[in-house]
Amino acid sequence: MKKKKRTILFHTANYQYLAEKVAESTSVELGEVERDTFSDGERYQRIVSDIEGRNVALLGGTIDDPDTLELYDLASALVSYGCNLLQLFVPYFGYSTMERAVKPREVVTAKTRARLLSSIPRSVKGNRIYLFDLHSEGIPHYFENQMHPVHIYCKELVIEAAMEHCGTSFTLASTDAGRAKWVESLANDMGVNAAFVLKRRVKGDETTVTAINADVEGQDVIIYDDMIRSGGSIIHAAQAYKNAGALNIYVITTHGLFIQDGIEKMKQSGLIKKVICMDTHPNVNQIAGDFVEVRSIARLIANHL
Repeated sequence: MKKKKRTILFHTANYQYLAEKVAESTSVELGEVERDTFSDGERYQRIVSDIEGRNVALLGGTIDDPDTLELYDLASALVSYGCNLLQLFVPYFGYSTMERAVKPREVVTAKTRARLLSSIPRSVKGNRIYLFDLHSEGIPHYFENQMHPVHIYCKELVIEAAMEHCGTSFTLASTDAGRAKWVESLANDMGVNAAFVLKRRVKGDETTVTAINADVEGQDVIIYDDMIRSGGSIIHAAQAYKNAGALNIYVITTHGLFIQDGIEKMKQSGLIKKVICMDTHPNVNQIAGDFVEVRSIARLIANHL
C-alpha cells in the first residue's frame, strides 16, 4: 500500500516566522520556494519542492498589495503545477476598512481583493481560504466560484490570555458600541461583565467619550479589539475607564499593526499595564517585550491542516 504523503506548507516571504511555528507543532513539511528580484523590481519565484498530487497549504497575509500579489501568484502556480488540494491561510486580511461603500461609487476593496483570490485556478479537490477574526462578518460572502471561505475565531486564545492575567475577576470592555455585541458574547463565555464606551463624533475622525455603560470602579478591565492600528481609540477608551475608577487595564487584540509608534504611545500614556496580541501580522515580531506579549495562532492553523 502506497504511503500517503504529508501536507506540504508554503508561505509568503513575510510569513516565514509563522510557518515555522506551524511546522514545529505538526508533521507538516515546509515547502521550498526560490525567490529573487529583477533589476526593474519584478518578482521572481520558483517552486522548488515537488507538489504534484499533494495536498498543499499556503500561508500569507494580505498586509499590502505586493504581499497580496505574492500570495496570488504562488497559489496560482501551486495549482498549475498539480497540487491535489489548496488551502490558503490568511492570518490578516488587510482590506477590511473598505468592506462596504458609504459614499456613491466608492471602491469596495475587500470585495475586489476577494474576487482576485477567488480567480485562483481550482485544484483537484478545490480551494479553501481560512480567515481569522475578520473585522467584518460580511467579508467571507465576497468570495466566489470555487473558493470556499472559512472564518476562524481566535476566541480560545483571547480567553486563555484574559484568564491567565486576571483570573475571573475583571470586566471585559470594548472601545466603542460598534464592537459591543462581540465583546458581550465573549464576556458571557467567560462569565464576566461587559462594558463599552459611548462616543460622539466632534469632527472628521475626532471623537469624544460621553459615557460608559457599566460600573468598572475598583475592577481590572481588559479592553478587547479585533484590530489595533495606531492605538488612538484604545488610549481614549483606557482613559475613560480609568476616569471611571478602573484599576489595572490590559489590552488584548488579534491583529496588532501598531503603526505610527502606536505601541510607544500606548506605553507612554501610563494607562495600560500590558498589551497581548496574536502573531497574525509581521509587525509584532519587532515589538514583543515586557509591555507587549505575543501569542501564536499556529495551533489554530494546525487544527485545519
